[in-house]
Amino acid sequence: MSTSSTVERAFAAALYSDSDAALDTGASLLAADPAADAEFARRGEEFVAAAWLRGWQPADVVRIVRRDLDDVHVRLLASLILKEGEGDRSSRGDRSSRGARWAAQLDELEADPHDLRTDRFSRATAALELYRLLLRLPSIEPLDPPGVPVTASAPQETRMLTRIRALLAKAEATGFPEEAEALSAKAQELMARHSIDEALLAARTHAKDAPGACRIGVEPPYETAKAVLLDAVAGANRCRAVWNEALCFSTVVGFEPDLEAVELLYTSLLVQATAAMAKAEAAQRAGGRKRTKTFRQSFLAAYAHRIGDRLASVAEDQVSATEGELLPVLAARDVAVADHLDRMFPETVTTRMRGVTDEAGWHEGAAAADRARVRGGRPLP
Repeated sequence: MSTSSTVERAFAAALYSDSDAALDTGASLLAADPAADAEFARRGEEFVAAAWLRGWQPADVVRIVRRDLDDVHVRLLASLILKEGEGDRSSRGDRSSRGARWAAQLDELEADPHDLRTDRFSRATAALELYRLLLRLPSIEPLDPPGVPVTASAPQETRMLTRIRALLAKAEATGFPEEAEALSAKAQELMARHSIDEALLAARTHAKDAPGACRIGVEPPYETAKAVLLDAVAGANRCRAVWNEALCFSTVVGFEPDLEAVELLYTSLLVQATAAMAKAEAAQRAGGRKRTKTFRQSFLAAYAHRIGDRLASVAEDQVSATEGELLPVLAARDVAVADHLDRMFPETVTTRMRGVTDEAGWHEGAAAADRARVRGGRPLP
């Protein structure tokens, strides 16, 4: 029997059925034929490449596999992605041809083939479970449409992002409010300066700068409130966000420096919100009041709502302070972002946040949002 025949028989038995018996049959066929290993792995790389054609990117697939399967599947997926990427480099000449974001996602992958399950049957079972998921991934909106060139970020941008990440990490970790305020203010200052500098440089040099997009995970629990928070952060940074509830991510559309700011600020605010919620819940328990999922949902909903108000006020102040050539440049960018969003998502719907019924949770969340660090200076009244 040829190795190709073994793989085909295993796929026919296992990939198109959800039963454990079918999975065992396919894994048994593969475990009994070591000569089929190379072909089996190659077909896995083809499943990964097919996911790219359907609009997925490495971080997106890893997020879905981590949500629906186990760590062994994530490690196996990382090995497949990196192996497929090696073939991509050999045909294209450079991994960065898919853009700096893609290359960064590959750099974050950790894969050690020797760390996977050792017996053949278990490994074949895990691989078939992963292939099942990859095979059934739906098509989603491509972030880099065919024919649109992508370019890697300049080295100084990477250094800037590293510095901003370090500042925000320190702000989240410190127990001293004054230090957190100073660190967050400096990070926000760097983000704003970077965005404005890039916008003016593109306008003055007539660079063919265009909006792009990225996906940010919006994971359960309380995903609706988290999506509202991300939408608020995106809007304040001249971006637009569209939430895909079923696949647990939001697509954020905007110019590259602003996308970077959204990712960093959203992550930092979510860390602050989670810490504040745990502290508020502990205080509620100490007062003899039992708090539940409703409290946490209401807390995060209020936090997102109030942060949105604060960020909108900050954005309005920034626009009011602009002069000269900057204002029309920013207005033109707003139009470009809106047009790009309409092309990517010609049909969108609004959603209602439900489960916001705990008054104490709402007030605690709003208070936490007022204390959150979004820029330099004192909290807004």
